[in-house]
Formats: sequence, C-alpha cells, structure tokens
Amino acid sequence: MIKVLIVDDSAFVRRAIVSALEQDPDIRVAGQAKNGEEAVELARALDPDVITMDVEMPRMDGLAALKRIMGENPCPVLMLSSLTVDGAATTLKALDAGALDFIPKGAPGPDLNWVQRDLPAKLKALARRKAYVRLVHRKPLPSASRPPGQAQPPPAVSPRRPMPEVTAGSGFRYDVVSIGVSTGGPPAVQKILSAIPETFPVPILIAQHMPASFTGPFASRLNGQAKISVKEAEPLERVRGGTAYICPGGKHLRLENRKGTLMALVTEEPKDALYKPSANVLMETTGLALGPRALCVMLTGMGSDGLEGAKVLKNKGGYAIAQSEATCVVYGMPKALVDFNLADEVVDLDDIAAAIVSTVIR
Repeated sequence: MIKVLIVDDSAFVRRAIVSALEQDPDIRVAGQAKNGEEAVELARALDPDVITMDVEMPRMDGLAALKRIMGENPCPVLMLSSLTVDGAATTLKALDAGALDFIPKGAPGPDLNWVQRDLPAKLKALARRKAYVRLVHRKPLPSASRPPGQAQPPPAVSPRRPMPEVTAGSGFRYDVVSIGVSTGGPPAVQKILSAIPETFPVPILIAQHMPASFTGPFASRLNGQAKISVKEAEPLERVRGGTAYICPGGKHLRLENRKGTLMALVTEEPKDALYKPSANVLMETTGLALGPRALCVMLTGMGSDGLEGAKVLKNKGGYAIAQSEATCVVYGMPKALVDFNLADEVVDLDDIAAAIVSTVIR
C-alpha cells in the first residue's frame, strides 16, 4: 500500500486528488496539508512514500517546503505546477532540489483531467524510488560559502564560438545524437549536457515530454549550465555541432537530410501522437535521415515512447544507448529498448555523456 501526502492550498484540488486516489486499491491518502509548513510537519510525522506538492502556496511555498523535506525526511515528491513561465522556472528549480517529476495543473477551474489520467500511475512509479531518494539526499550538506539568505550568483557563461553546420558524412562515426526522455528527465538531461565538451562536433536533438510553456525556460536554463549551446528548436534550421536542440512542447522534432544538409524541423504532425514531443518521431526520422550514422539515447521515462522509432533507426543500421534501470527515475522507455534487444549499450546516467562522446568520435 502506497502512502500519499497531498499538499495544496486549494481545498477543491485536494478533494479532487483524494477522490481519484481513493479509487485505486494500492494507494492510501495518509494526510493533507494546505501549505508548506504543514507539509514539512506531516512529512516528518507520517513518513509518506510519495508527496504531491503544489508550487504556489501561502506561508511557505512548495519549493521551500521541498528543500526542508529533502533535508530532514527525504522521499519522492511530485510537483503540481501552473502552466506559466514563472511556474516553469520554479518547477525546474524544484527538480534541481530533488523533486522527481511534475504534473502541470493547467489554468484554474474545473478541468482536472490530469488527476484521473496521469496522477495515480505517476505516484506509483515515483513511490518505488523512495529508497533511492533517501540514499541520494541523506548526505552531509556542504558548508555555507556565503551569508545565509544571500542568493547564489548565476553561473558564468563564457561566449561560445559558433560551431559549423553539420552535413551527412561529417567525418565522425555518427552525425547526430537523438535523445528521448520523459519522467525524471530534466535533471538527467542537465547532467548529460553539462558533461559534454564545448568542442563536441555534432548536434544533439532532444524530445523531452514537457508542456509548451516549459521547454523555452528549460532550454535557457540548460544553456546557462552547459559548455555547449542549448536552445529551443526553431521551425526550420540547419543543425550545428556543439549545439543541443530542445523540441518545443506540444510539437514534434524531425530530422531531415536534404541532399546532405541536415535540417531540424519543428512540426505539428502527427497530430494524433500520444506524446508531444514524441521520441518516436525523433528516433524514426533520425534513422531515416542518417541510417547507420544515427545514434539514439533513451533516458528515464514512463511507457514506451521511442520504441517504434528506435526499431526504424536500428533497422537502418543506427546505434542505441539505454539508461540503466538503477539510475532511472522510471525504467520504462529504456526498458522497452532492452526488452526488444535494441540497446547496443546499457549505461549508468553518470557515464552517458562519456559514452556519447566516445561513440561519436571513435
């Protein structure tokens, strides 16, 4: 039985979540909190298996409560975020601070489809990572290097020399790296891109399941942390080495080979895809565009998005790397590749950047 602590300042939302979760025999609502202060106290008293945490609350907001809980009684936390730029920025900070994933709540009102559609499955998946979260977060905190309350300065970003546009037959073993990722993805992508060297010679295309209002702030945040350039993909552009392209939320990212010129194309099609962005679309088009010169990486995520696209890529002679089960927040998308014998390598998250670099340039 999974014990859930619900944290939200809206009594209406709390009731809706309770109603949805009570229908699942594997989930028990252990407690409810209407602000961050109550959340910290109940997390200590109830020791829940997973917490739903609203971002915007009075007295103590979700981000502050998350940091307290991770320092005192770590457990999996799912953030409930508004679909605004400010909500996106705060949610990305929460993921940095230890939250495993988030669900966008949408605009205020009666539309709570996300409660029935997404919430129970995500909570079950995240609750399985309780031991992992405690292992990661129960470490001595570094001593303060600045007075309490003083803000951490933003990371310094050196001007980057523009890398050349990449053509098919770039001179390296693979011309493009395509990455598919979902639940638990933002910190994983951040870890990988932060370890890619500035001189990495080929582009990286990323399909991260994320709302449209989040992908721009996500790309901007990564651009301030990585040595390579990171940007939200434009409707149509030639791809460059040393650059990672994040697919805009609600759209798909395709790779096209136009007589040797490699183009990234942002498109609405297929409109009926279950996920937008779709890892399937990215993997399939990368395989069709490059054949044996295509490299794909499948990271943490629920479900099997990317499997059908990876089948095409592998059938064309491409190469596939899957994240290891032990380092995934949810071992779904990489597991699908492993189960179908499509993964050429299974690699821990900490080693994926090195695996990408060595595979491309060997």
